[in-house]
Formats: sequence, structure tokens, C-alpha cells
Amino acid sequence: MITDLLPLATYCFLMSSTPGPNNVMLTASGANFGYRGTLPHILGINFGGAVQTFATCAGLGALFVAWPVLHSVLRVAGAMYLLYLAWKLTGGVMGSGQVARPLTLREGALFQAVNPKSWMKAVTLASVFMPPGVSPVEGALLITAVGFVIGFPCVSAWALFGVAIRRVLDDPKRRRVFNVIMAGALALLALKFLL
Repeated sequence: MITDLLPLATYCFLMSSTPGPNNVMLTASGANFGYRGTLPHILGINFGGAVQTFATCAGLGALFVAWPVLHSVLRVAGAMYLLYLAWKLTGGVMGSGQVARPLTLREGALFQAVNPKSWMKAVTLASVFMPPGVSPVEGALLITAVGFVIGFPCVSAWALFGVAIRRVLDDPKRRRVFNVIMAGALALLALKFLL
């Protein structure tokens, strides 16, 4: 059974630890608010991803097969939300270059609904890694549990990287430059989703 889980665990590790919207946002949040301030966002990503994975593995993924236009709708919605977050990161809300607050657990979880990378992960998990010989619910629970256990330390590492570079960002000018660079990365991801 352990050898059967290795490919699943490897895929979850790669999808959770490689750059994407969640990890860019967590790095910026860790740098601006520390790990404790970012923890609700981390938990939101993990809980939102778990619900998304479970629902997709249990049958929601069939909707994407039946209506491929849903992929396009999610890409556009995800790109628009990323652009909004990029704008907030550059001080668009307050105009001072300071980010107002970290994302909450709810906001982190809800973002998964429009995050194309999260959907790609969930649909791949449902279509490639569902174990044979078990009910869809049992398979979905197994895949969700593996993804949750592996995802938490992976996304935490990105927030901790942000925390690690925090000292460098003590100077307001450097923090502003960092936030603009992170906002630019989010904007590029948004553009990638639209192309």
C-alpha cells in the first residue's frame, strides 16, 4: 500500500511546493505579517484544497468533462482575483505601500475555488490517482488526507521563506520594492491564466 501512495504523495508534494498563486501570496504574507499572522491563510489554503480535492474525486470533476467552458470561467475569475490581490499588495487599498492585513482562513479557502492550479491538481488527482477497488468516497478521503498532510508543510515553507527575508525588508523602501515584485509575480500568473 505504501508503494501505491508514493506516486500520489510525490505529485502532491510537487504541486504544493512549486511556485503558484498560493505560494507567491504566502511568501508576501510571511514577509509582511510573519508566520503567525499568515497561519490562517495557510490553513485556509489547506482546508479549501481539501474540500476541493474531496469534491472533485467524489464526482465534481465530471462537470469539467461535461462543460469544458468551466475551465475558461475559472481561469478568468482566478486571473481577476490575482490582479486584485496584486493591486492590494502594492498599496492600492491604502495608498501607503503597506498591505492592510493578511488573508483570513475563509479567504484562503475560497480562493481555491478560482485558483486554476488548485483545480488542475484536484482534477488530476481525481482522474489519475483514484485507487481501484474502493468506493469513490473512500478513495476521495484517502487522496484528500494525503494531499492535506503533504500540503501543509509545503505551503508553510513558502510563508517561512517570507519570514526569513523579513529582516532585509525592515526598510520601508525595500519592503515596498518587495511587495511590488510580489504583485508583479501575481500579475504575471494572472496573465498566464488568461493566455
